[in-house]
Amino acid sequence: MARPMGAVRLKKTNPLTLAVGAALCIFILYFLLGSSTPDFSASRKASAASHPLSPPTSPFRKSTGGGKLKPPPVTRYNLNNVTITPKPLENRENILILTPMARFYPEYWDNILRLEYPHELITLGFILPKTKEGNDATRELQKQIAKTQKSGPEKDRFKSIIILREDIDAPLISQDESERHKLKNQKVRRAAMAKARNSLLFSTLGPSTSWILWLDADVVETPPTIIQDLARHDQAIIAPNCFQRFWNSDKKEMDERPYDFNNWQDSDTALEMAKRMGPDEILLEGYSEMATYRTLMAYLFKEDGLLHEELPLDGVGGAALLVKADVHRDGAMFPAFPFYHLIETEGFAKMAKRLGWQPVGLPNYKVGYPPPSGQRY
Repeated sequence: MARPMGAVRLKKTNPLTLAVGAALCIFILYFLLGSSTPDFSASRKASAASHPLSPPTSPFRKSTGGGKLKPPPVTRYNLNNVTITPKPLENRENILILTPMARFYPEYWDNILRLEYPHELITLGFILPKTKEGNDATRELQKQIAKTQKSGPEKDRFKSIIILREDIDAPLISQDESERHKLKNQKVRRAAMAKARNSLLFSTLGPSTSWILWLDADVVETPPTIIQDLARHDQAIIAPNCFQRFWNSDKKEMDERPYDFNNWQDSDTALEMAKRMGPDEILLEGYSEMATYRTLMAYLFKEDGLLHEELPLDGVGGAALLVKADVHRDGAMFPAFPFYHLIETEGFAKMAKRLGWQPVGLPNYKVGYPPPSGQRY
């Protein structure tokens, strides 16, 4: 037979606890039932609208009262009005310069500042890895941006600057040149680079962008008129020739050598190699273990050649590359997977060609990389 339960003594509640609970209930009821009128000030709207990628709109809230709220504005962009011409300067066309950055080179920033294209028409976009080197590079980049945008001469200030951080783990611990260029590291490294390029591109490509200039963070020498020089060709995709400075111990002086081997014309050998490859294998250029016998633009420079001589290309590098915005809007991106056995920038060239856009190179128009680590400039 069950015993009857004894009386239960309730503990007296602290008055302070009751007061806090009552205040919290009142706040919740006010939030749920109170006025739903947006409290976004005109200054906040203006601040958002000042960014070229942020149209002037505020969040839409449902009305719980009798009145009806006006819906947020719909911004329409007529991309047919965006010009992409061989005369971008005269037509004041907007340029987007995009740079994946793992290390910060002061010479890169100095070179950007020397560009003779109006800076008020240039938007800069960067993406950096979440590594120690990436954190260091971000801090140095932010210092230079603050110096230029806040206290620098008006003519040096850019239209806007966007910094992104990668949301994927870096495939390589070290960004040393010797480590980055090992054959065994290329597939994973370039797949990660492709993802970074795509994230940067589709986060920054605005409705008024006419041209995208891809520029590596270690390209520290370009002509100040590179944008106008490349755009004058009116090509969908155009790449200059990339060289690296180095200390020539034989000449006892600084010299230069071909550097970017991803600008090439295909060969029968490479095409046959691709046919025998598995679906996940990729062709890479510049390695003796994988001799493709392609025609490399890096070796076609002529000291007395025509500066603006054009060369049709099947593959391109991303060191310096001017692209019409319509190419990317058409869907051409940087595959992070084997695309016809090509990846990243070379895969981009293949994809663009299949969409009807022909890449072109300028073998006698040079841009420069700094010397290898440890060598003087």
